[in-house]
Amino acid sequence: MRKILRKGAPFVIIAASLAVFAACSSGANEALNEMDTPPVNYVEEGESLELEEEGVPEDEGEREEKGEEGDEESAVEETVNRELYLLDENGMVVPQTLPLPKSDGVLKQSLEYLVEGGPVTNLLPNGFQAVLPPDTEMSVNLEDGVAVVDFSKEFTEYDGEKEQQILQSITWTLTQFENVEKVKLQVNGHELEKMPVNGTPIGDGYSRANGINLESGDVVDVVNSEAVTLYFLAQSGDQTYYVPVTRRVNVKDNSFAAAVEELLNGPMVTSPLVTDFRNGVELLDEPKYENGVVTLNFNEALLSQMQATAVSDEIINMLALTLTEQDGVEKVAIQVNGETNILNEQGEFVAEPVSRPSQVNTGKF
Repeated sequence: MRKILRKGAPFVIIAASLAVFAACSSGANEALNEMDTPPVNYVEEGESLELEEEGVPEDEGEREEKGEEGDEESAVEETVNRELYLLDENGMVVPQTLPLPKSDGVLKQSLEYLVEGGPVTNLLPNGFQAVLPPDTEMSVNLEDGVAVVDFSKEFTEYDGEKEQQILQSITWTLTQFENVEKVKLQVNGHELEKMPVNGTPIGDGYSRANGINLESGDVVDVVNSEAVTLYFLAQSGDQTYYVPVTRRVNVKDNSFAAAVEELLNGPMVTSPLVTDFRNGVELLDEPKYENGVVTLNFNEALLSQMQATAVSDEIINMLALTLTEQDGVEKVAIQVNGETNILNEQGEFVAEPVSRPSQVNTGKF
């Protein structure tokens, strides 16, 4: 049975500039009493998530002005949002965007905020926990797109049942930075070809291609199948958030169609995740790709039951997050019966293709 998102009371979404992903119009909100959409930040045109390499100060133009004599208090308050991959109450690796103090060494700092009992403690959303063992220390060097992480011996003192989650958390946290393609691990200077407790292979490095929250499905032919990363929803009380999962699927001529098909299939029956796609939603045409934009044309079942001309915020977000995980995809254009004049839940036209999200699940709950 398909597990559909059960919506509750609304709250304020992150910013007015995210109109495509805003909440329902006031009248519809009162009628539906719907749950808020998990926050998503989107990249503005020409904006990028830049990496400040270890030991290299950020550009002076990016610093906040501190005055001629220097304002220590404002320097302390200076923060920047970073995506940390933490464990939720279901044991799944989930991105949470949290404000970290601005730092020159962003790679090391991001990992320090994955340490249990470390500086992330007071920032953790309800039900989430850090993944690295207490007192773990590390250094990070960036070499030709490879982040080489050297951990202290405390790193080896983790629960073996969480080994894959730890490896995925480290990898996805570091590869949020555009200059990091994969990760290699060391302990006290000795390179790890496999994880130290249960022996999960690392090989010559780990990347997002290795997946996250891996599903074990019916596909057994690794050669003639491919991995796709899909974004579903999880619920914690009255709140929802996006969760990436990697699923192997049979090879299709159109990998975008394969990703959408799996998204429409929904979470696995045994999964705690839910979806906002109703039964009967389907693509009318093969997805079209041009200049970084994938165009998707759905039937009318995509539209909200309550607002016959609107697409839910959750559906728009799930499509954008899923498709932009594919190489070369920067934006997603959504059509219904070939028409582009569809509305979001706020009653505004979804006229422009949706840009690639930079950060998801912002805010503490």
